[in-house]
Amino acid sequence: MEFGDASTTIERYRQALKHILLMLVGMAEMGFCKAGAGEPGAGGQLTFFPQKGATAQNEVRAEKSKLSPALTLPRHLYRAILLLLRPAESAARRLIIAAAQGIVVTLPPFRPRKLKPKISDTVAAMRRLGLAVTLSREDFARYEAERKAAERRASRPRRLNLSLLDALKYPFRIRRKYVPAHAVPRIRSIDDDAPRIPLPPPPSQNDPINAAKLTLRLNALGEALDDLPGQAQRFARWKARNDAALTRDRAARDAAAAGGKPVPVRFRRFSPLRRGRPPGGRLPRFDPDAPKRKNIREVDEILAHANAMAHYALEPPRRNTS
Repeated sequence: MEFGDASTTIERYRQALKHILLMLVGMAEMGFCKAGAGEPGAGGQLTFFPQKGATAQNEVRAEKSKLSPALTLPRHLYRAILLLLRPAESAARRLIIAAAQGIVVTLPPFRPRKLKPKISDTVAAMRRLGLAVTLSREDFARYEAERKAAERRASRPRRLNLSLLDALKYPFRIRRKYVPAHAVPRIRSIDDDAPRIPLPPPPSQNDPINAAKLTLRLNALGEALDDLPGQAQRFARWKARNDAALTRDRAARDAAAAGGKPVPVRFRRFSPLRRGRPPGGRLPRFDPDAPKRKNIREVDEILAHANAMAHYALEPPRRNTS
């Protein structure tokens, strides 16, 4: 499969993902409920009005800025948005990888990091044991600086960037079977005169679900689509650092094996993409000649093509020189 210059395809799919994001934001805006109450807030009203002179790149930013993380969504709408948001995130991640093809990053010389223990952690551990802590002036000043830095980090507005790596599946995960609260067995004896406590009702489709994480993911996706070249630079830096770390680990293993010492084991990602079907997608591979099925959405086709482009960018096919 030859893609050639994929910039036109990447831009077309970027615009398509922006339209899907606008639809998701509109769904969330219409279904938001008041915080702490299960009543619909501004249901049926879309508060997105494009301003005069606004460019297409600012439409997503103007729309996502109206989402409040303090609101909730009904369960059925929350799941409907996630059903489209997950493949859209996967497609955007693969477009970033495809756009990063050919970007060369020069890393500074590697310097081993010197870990300096924090005084605040030591003080907290000693206080948990009930021990008195006495600090010198220098240590107390360092302790106060660490405490103020932690307070500043906690006061910053929370921000979520689009992940450049697919979440891996744990192959040895044991799926436990849980009984829902409304179906748990109740054991009673014949002589039991205690009043029968009713079980909680089963979950409803209209139950309010906290949408704070969902709004952060929508914001992250919109920012990534608005700044695709910057995200490509970000991925190129990660890939350069990861490749350099893999080279250092390989050299350390060879040196340890030559000296008869135990080989250090360090787990790192070899590829940002996981094997098999992309997360959230319904198509295992891109095939433009295959007949379209009924359950295939537009985002599935975009994801399948973007997945092929990302694999091509990571491992371009070798040319036959024979």
